[in-house]
Formats: sequence, C-alpha cells, structure tokens
Amino acid sequence: MQLNNESVVEAINLTKCFGSNEAVRGIDFAVERGECFGFLGPNGAGKTTTMSMMYCFLPPTSGSLDIFGHAVGKDDKKIKELIGVAPQEDSLDPELSVMENLMVFARYFNIKKREAMERVNDLLSFMNLTERSNDRVELLSGGMRRRLVIARALINRPRIIILDEPTTGLDPQARHIIWDKLIKLKKEGVTIILSTHYMEEAHSLCDRLVIMDNGSFVAKGKPDNLIKENLEREVVEVLSRGGLDFDIDDLLKGLDYRHEKSGQREYLFAEDGDSIVKKLLDLGPVEILHRKTTLEDLFLKMTGRKLDER
Repeated sequence: MQLNNESVVEAINLTKCFGSNEAVRGIDFAVERGECFGFLGPNGAGKTTTMSMMYCFLPPTSGSLDIFGHAVGKDDKKIKELIGVAPQEDSLDPELSVMENLMVFARYFNIKKREAMERVNDLLSFMNLTERSNDRVELLSGGMRRRLVIARALINRPRIIILDEPTTGLDPQARHIIWDKLIKLKKEGVTIILSTHYMEEAHSLCDRLVIMDNGSFVAKGKPDNLIKENLEREVVEVLSRGGLDFDIDDLLKGLDYRHEKSGQREYLFAEDGDSIVKKLLDLGPVEILHRKTTLEDLFLKMTGRKLDER
C-alpha cells in the first residue's frame, strides 16, 4: 500500500480475531503526520488490541495496516525503528535506577553509549526527572513512572509515539504535566496516537479521534465537530434522589428536548436549556446543573450508560 503524503498510518478492513471472538471488526482509519489521534471506548472495545497491532505486538487476522508504507506483519523490524511505545504496563526494572532503565533500553536500538547518554540526559530534563536520575524506579511516584515510560518510548527519537492510557490512575497535577509534555512533542512534529478513558484528555489533546464499541467505530472525527453533529448544544441535569414528585415529560410538554435517565439523574438535552431551567425552577427548589454538552455526553450516547462487563 502507498500512503498519501499526509498519512503515516493507514488501516483498511483491519480485523483481529482470538478464536471465535472478533475483537476488531474490519475498521478503516488513517493517521496524519504530526497530529494527535485518539482512541476512546469502554473496556473491551478493541482499543488496546488495535494499538497492539500498530506496534507489531499482535499480527492482524485480516485486512491491512501500514506504518510509513511498511506493512505490519511483514516489515515489523523497520516499523519498530520508527515508533515509540508507552504501553499500559510500564515494565520498568524496579531494581535499576531511572538512568539505567533508559540506558538499557537504548541498547535495543544499538545506540552508542556516548550518544545514548546525551539522549538520556535530554529526556530526563524534558520529563523533569533529572534530579531523580540515580533513584531506583521503585522509589518513584506513579506520575514519575509514567513520565519515565514516555521518556523510554522516545529514546530512539521516533516519528510516531503510541500511548496506551498514559495517565490512568494519576492525580490531576501529574496528568497535566504529561499533557504539557505531549503538546510540546506534537509541536516538534511527533505524531501521537493515544487511547484514554479521560474525556477531558481526549478533547484537549486530540486533533481527531474515534470512539470504539464492540470492535467497531461508532464515531470518527474532530472532537468539537462530533459533539456538534451528534448532540444538542446544552444539557440540563436534574438530580432525583429518592425519585421526583412530578413527571418531567408532563411538566415540559411542548418544549423541544431529548430525555435520558441514568441512576438518580435525569438528562434533558436541548438546543436552548433556559426554558427547561425556568420550568423546573417554577416548581421551587430543585437540584439542577445547566451546561454545554461535552465529549463525555457523546461517549455515553454512542456506547451506552450501563456498565457492560466484558
């Protein structure tokens, strides 16, 4: 396959099966040079399987997947030279120091010792880890470990970096530090492919994204465009602890809105929520939240509000 001038990754009818289980179901996508491309979806949707194929950990069952024109399953060695990977599990050696972990990884790319040391020092500075360079990994916080994993993924100066849930489990401060670093990498021309469960993260970082469910794409495009195309402009949330003593649909008869319920919350989607809020407030004190619709609202509309144990 010949990629176009802007695409660095292209998948056509990409499928992955584990026995009779079709984990990825004939998806098509292309990632453009220098963009941040995101994969969203509930657990078991096929995100990690798709990303594992991109970094040649899993071979496709059928279809095609090309990285810089090199076919996954045929040109894996060349592909691995061009990409960096930060998987969910950090696989760092806890007995080695921060610097030693990076130096050992540099050997896999046959980087000479002097050059490796220069790169390691640059990456430690970039990830704000210089002062911890001689500390064993087991002494690092979760946020520091994730920054070290990303630094390790950059040791070969990749043209694409693949990040599988890079900030899961981190506190907000650590997440924002990593976001800042990823934005800087993108400005330097690195193409970023990431999966995440944080909708704010996806909206802030991704130029384009896909939402996966049951191995297929249910939405694809720019975050703001997807929200605008698939959702009303505003939502009014009504908290109904113990149940409401009135019927919302009767109260709002004649108004243009869409009604969803999840647990103790009612969600009223409309282009203009002011008239809904006024009707609710006329009843007296009621706990409501009036806001613009978000990527999380879109995610829940596309994948459902019920927890699906897979």
